[in-house]
Amino acid sequence: MIRLQKYLALCGAASRRASEKLISEGHVQVNGITVREMGIQIDETRDQVALNGQLLRPEAEKHYIAYNKPIGEVTTVSDPEGRATVMDKFRDYPVRLFPVGRLDYDSEGLLLLTNDGDMMNRLLHPSHEVDKVYWIKVSNQVTDEEIRRLKRGVMIDGRLTSPAQVRLIRREAFDTVLIITIHEGRNRQVRKMIEAVGHQVVHLKRIGFGPVSLDDLPSGYWRPLTESELQKLREV
Repeated sequence: MIRLQKYLALCGAASRRASEKLISEGHVQVNGITVREMGIQIDETRDQVALNGQLLRPEAEKHYIAYNKPIGEVTTVSDPEGRATVMDKFRDYPVRLFPVGRLDYDSEGLLLLTNDGDMMNRLLHPSHEVDKVYWIKVSNQVTDEEIRRLKRGVMIDGRLTSPAQVRLIRREAFDTVLIITIHEGRNRQVRKMIEAVGHQVVHLKRIGFGPVSLDDLPSGYWRPLTESELQKLREV
């Protein structure tokens, strides 16, 4: 027996969290009957599960992609405003992929995509504290005291952020370049952290996600993850 939302994730229909939304909105049928309740258990060897009437089967082959997202793409499967999405590059990919977390429309850099719902949930769950590394250019000169505040944690949206790793790359007359490593995933967190110490992010690029690094992958291009990267991700 398996929980319905986990089965949807195994089939590549959506992440487990997104699967719960599909169930609650009445898009999922079990043996021909629409279900909306959470926590339903199914027998994957006997029960038939459909999404909007289309029968689902678990995808045997899992795919793992590193993508260098350009500025100007939203990290969603579709966008009601008609903006470009990261999925536009993968319309003809042989399996349906889903982004692991998000990068803002006005941010760029490393984004992982997969059809492995279990791995996606592990990487995003706060308890695993997976590091995300960002290269950022910040307005004006960030002082040593402001860097210490970022390291200790700052208040955003009424809550203190966890301690961060902050490395000063250079300090110019009108801007500062930092590398910040965090393991939380709050909405626009890095930008809000910088605003909390009195500055604005001019340019933000994610250059690392757990053991995976952006390196020299060109903007708008993708590559499959290496076996070494996958092994390290499975150990998360």
